[in-house]
Amino acid sequence: MYLLGYDIGSSSVKACLVEAESGKTVAQDFFPKVEMPIMACKPGWAEQNPESWWENLKLANESVLKQSGVAAGDIKAIGISWQMHGLVLTDKNKKVLRPAIIWCDSRAVPYGEKAFASLGKEECLSRLLNSPGNFTAAKLAWVKDHEPSIYERIDKFMLPGDYIGMKLTGDIVMTVEGLSEGIFWDFKENKLSDKVLDYFGFDRSLVPEIKPVFGVQGLVSAGAAAELGLKEGTPVCYRAGDQPNNALSLNVFNPGEVASTAGTSGVVYGVLGQVNYDPLSRVNTFAHVNHTAEQTRLGVLLCINGTGILNSWLKRNIVSLSYDEMNRLAAQSPIGSKGLSVIPFGNGAERMLENRESGCSIHNINFNIHNQADIIRAAQEGIVFSFRYGMEIMREMGMEISLIRAGNANMFLSPVFRQALAGVSGAVIELYETDGAAGAAKGAGIGAGIYASNREAFASLEKLAVVEPVVSEKEQYREAYEQWKEKVKGER
Repeated sequence: MYLLGYDIGSSSVKACLVEAESGKTVAQDFFPKVEMPIMACKPGWAEQNPESWWENLKLANESVLKQSGVAAGDIKAIGISWQMHGLVLTDKNKKVLRPAIIWCDSRAVPYGEKAFASLGKEECLSRLLNSPGNFTAAKLAWVKDHEPSIYERIDKFMLPGDYIGMKLTGDIVMTVEGLSEGIFWDFKENKLSDKVLDYFGFDRSLVPEIKPVFGVQGLVSAGAAAELGLKEGTPVCYRAGDQPNNALSLNVFNPGEVASTAGTSGVVYGVLGQVNYDPLSRVNTFAHVNHTAEQTRLGVLLCINGTGILNSWLKRNIVSLSYDEMNRLAAQSPIGSKGLSVIPFGNGAERMLENRESGCSIHNINFNIHNQADIIRAAQEGIVFSFRYGMEIMREMGMEISLIRAGNANMFLSPVFRQALAGVSGAVIELYETDGAAGAAKGAGIGAGIYASNREAFASLEKLAVVEPVVSEKEQYREAYEQWKEKVKGER
């Protein structure tokens, strides 16, 4: 018995086949082998063709079936994960009306800001838990205003994963998790937000049918089965945005549990057991995968743009070393990098800094004492300190952060990075071998009832390492962080 997971990213589409009983991955692949193109017709725009996601999914799917030799009838459930906050529009014939406006497109910012001012800060934050910002609702408002001929032809709007679900089953559905990430969900009344729909003038018929995150959301159609080599009638039983899904893949379901990633950008995602929000909207709060009206489970999302991109910039432009060599060199510099501080915010406006774009900067460099090792370590520590800065906001919201689970990838491959994160946050870090597509597959197993609980689904999750704070280093990290924090405050 097998489970199939798809992860629809902006750079590639991944497929993963998991053997249900053992929980082990038997085959995985991704396409394309170079990053998918992002169209930017104007500055700040970012679009992709949804059809390209489907074409790459077919290639990844074909590869995992060929690798594994698994018969289509042995695949019992399918799960989907996707790049959050995108907008896909289809007509009555389920044809895509325009390229998808994806997560990093900023054209809708003025629409979200105007809605925040018009609806009122307290009303937005207490009900939506966020400013409408640059999320899916604001993007749909931009289309309504700038492309009325397209807007008039819309039958349904959806998120990227919902489009893949439609291609698989022929059914267009969304979840509360998806609606909340699009800023369409009223958490006070536990229903679609009338205020958002009425403010933007969206007809309720545009909203797809709402289905639970876990459970049968549709069955693979005859057409999709023929395209993919799957069995007609295979159930799609799970869907979630990439960050809630990443948390699921690390078995993060309950209040106080935290997941983290540190790729180009960095994320700390923690589960909150009560409705709450940051009054300055520096972090975002969405429904977690197991949120229900009866059981509050909210995902608090801290996103930092300037993370691994700083490390890769140093690699390309300053040191010309491999990442392993950079990590070994960084370990030669002491905690605090001999007084050197790097502010890592060089990848656009940072939400946790109230959308300020401060840029990246290096402070206290001394030509007589500092070297490559110090610069590399200071950069990694600067990224870690930005995580700590954001965690302070999350703790203000009532979140305890004593354990962080992360995939063994990207910045977490650096011993300096992970030890510094443990040291400055006071949290134990657990590293696991998993990814979003495998998580989606196991989510499907939960939704299909193959697993009785998340504990059973992730019993086989392989813990690779545990990193604990070193008591003797606590004061050194505190001093280095406070020095870094003063530089951030000085640039405000």
